[in-house]
Amino acid sequence: MIVIGLSSSAAVDVIDAAAADLDLRADGTLHLRPLGHAAYAWPDALRRRVLAALPPAAVDMGEVCALDTLVGQELGAAARRAVDDLAGGDADLVASHGQTLHHWVVGGRARGTLQLGSPAWIAERARRPVVSDLRAADVAAGGQGAPLVSLLDVLWLGAEPGAGARPTVALTVDADASATLVGAVGDPVLTWDAGPGTRLVDDAVQQPGAGPEDVEAAAELTAVTIACSLAAQAPAGGVERVVISGAGARSLVLRDRLAAHLPPGTSLVAADELGLPSDAKEAYLFALLGFLGVHGVPGTAPGPQRRQATGARRPVVLGSLTPPTPLPVPAVRTPVRRLVLSTAPQALLTSPRGSQR
Repeated sequence: MIVIGLSSSAAVDVIDAAAADLDLRADGTLHLRPLGHAAYAWPDALRRRVLAALPPAAVDMGEVCALDTLVGQELGAAARRAVDDLAGGDADLVASHGQTLHHWVVGGRARGTLQLGSPAWIAERARRPVVSDLRAADVAAGGQGAPLVSLLDVLWLGAEPGAGARPTVALTVDADASATLVGAVGDPVLTWDAGPGTRLVDDAVQQPGAGPEDVEAAAELTAVTIACSLAAQAPAGGVERVVISGAGARSLVLRDRLAAHLPPGTSLVAADELGLPSDAKEAYLFALLGFLGVHGVPGTAPGPQRRQATGARRPVVLGSLTPPTPLPVPAVRTPVRRLVLSTAPQALLTSPRGSQR
C-alpha cells in the first residue's frame, strides 16, 4: 500500500509530505520503502491567519470553521501534488496530521486536542481516502496524544529480544529536542523533552552583528544541554548510538559539538544513514500511522508502569477514515513487531526553508 503522509509544524511554514510503500509480511515485519518527500509552502495570507488564531488569541467559531475548511483545502492540494510528485500518480491513502490549533491540558493531563484541516476537503482534492485526527483516541484513553513517534522509533530501531545489545536513543532536533530510549522490540520505551534544539542557533544567526563565535557558542550550549539530558536518562551500561533526525541533523556544527559531548563508545548517526530521511521523519511517521490505522493495528508504543509511552491506559487504534467506507485491506492477525526500511531513489527535497547552519 502506498500512503502519503502530511505534516505541518507549529510555525506553519511548510507542509511536509512523504510517500511510503508499506508491506506487512506474515511474520509481523513491516517493510517501509521511502519513495520521496517534499515540502510545499503555505500561502502567506493563510499562514498569517492560522498564526493569528493560536492561543491566547480570542477566536470566534466562524473563524475556526473557516480555517478548518481553508487548511483542509490546502492540505488536499499538497496531497494531490505529492501523489504526482512522489508516487507517480499511484497512491492508496493519505494520512494527515492537520494543523494543531490547541492542546487542552488540565492539571498536567491532556483533555483534548484540536487539529484543523477538514479531511473531507483533503479527500475531495486528493481523490483518495484520508486518515486524520490521529491523536484524539489516545487522549480519550488517558494519554497525552504524544509522542506518537515513539512507535516508529521502537519498531525501526529496537533490538531483537535477547540480543543483549545496548539501547539506542532516537533524538529529534527541531526547534526543541525530544528523545526516545529504545531497547528491544516490545520492551517499554522512555520518552522525554531533551532541551533546546535549533532554536538557540537560529536566534544567534538572526542577530545583527552576530559572528561565527556566537553561532558556535549557541551550538555548544545546545549540545551540552542535550548530552546532559541523555546522560541523565541512560541506563547504567550507557547507550550504543544516538540516531538524530530533524533540522538539527543538517547542522554540521551542532552535530559536531553533540558528538564531542557524548560518552566514549556512543556513536552519533544521522537517520539518513539508516534509510530514513531526517527532514521527513514526521511525515513518514504519519504515513505509518495511517497504514496501521486502516488495518486496525494500535499506533502507540508500550511505556513504563504498564501504560503506553503516551501515558494512555492501553494501546489504541489511531485515526478516523474519510470517507468511512472501509478500505479493502485484510485484517491483521499477527502483531507488528519490526519495521524494516527498504532503499529506493529519493525524490529531491523541494523546500522554501533555505539552508540550515
